[in-house]
Amino acid sequence: MSFYTWKVERLKRYGVVVVLALFCALFLWLGQWSQLPVFSNNGEPRALTQGSEELSFVALTFNISWGSDKVYEILEQLESHQAQATFFVSGEWAERHPDIVTAIQEGKHEIGMMGYEYESYLELKPEQVRSDLSKAQEAFEKLGFEEIKWIRPPHGHMDKEVLKLIENEGMQAVQWSLNPRDWENPGTNAIIDQVLNEGEKGDIILLHASDSVKQTPKALEVILPGLKQKGLKFVSISELVSGGESETTQIN
Repeated sequence: MSFYTWKVERLKRYGVVVVLALFCALFLWLGQWSQLPVFSNNGEPRALTQGSEELSFVALTFNISWGSDKVYEILEQLESHQAQATFFVSGEWAERHPDIVTAIQEGKHEIGMMGYEYESYLELKPEQVRSDLSKAQEAFEKLGFEEIKWIRPPHGHMDKEVLKLIENEGMQAVQWSLNPRDWENPGTNAIIDQVLNEGEKGDIILLHASDSVKQTPKALEVILPGLKQKGLKFVSISELVSGGESETTQIN
């Protein structure tokens, strides 16, 4: 009896070890999948709004739809502080300023799009949205960007139908988690205070590089070293997503 009891006990111990091993393997497997962003839920496409709060990453993003002066000042600030960013530009603007697009790329920054004509997709018919997306893709392909992954719909306007159209084109919509509304020129200190006070791990910060912004380049002189002092690292949207589990927002 004692022999069989010992054998049963040993089998139980082995069984526990096997179960624990399988559990650990499953945990690691799920961990690998959690590193991949999930941009849809039950078939409903979503917009990327924030990166992982577990990593000290922050993504600076700049919208450009017109003008050519302020972007150079902003690029100088980014280079001075060795900060990487993602620039969302309209296809029409990119065609008019291929030299600036090249300068952005040479600065090791990422390029995203904002459609072609920068018209609200909520005011266009589905076929018009598809046409604008197609025209934008053609414009960027001619400039050597054959696989633009990220799109910020013009004016940030989107709904489920727009997101589905974007998804069908193989792209991902990107919103933001922090918006100091620099395009309103609220004051250099106001921009600085909001970004430094509210900026946290995983944030996607919305800024602009069109000529309408008068205070953003000056604000960056403080924002860039300030965020670094908070222990944050500037990364592109692609790095923000690949670095950890990202958050998305359901659009009604």
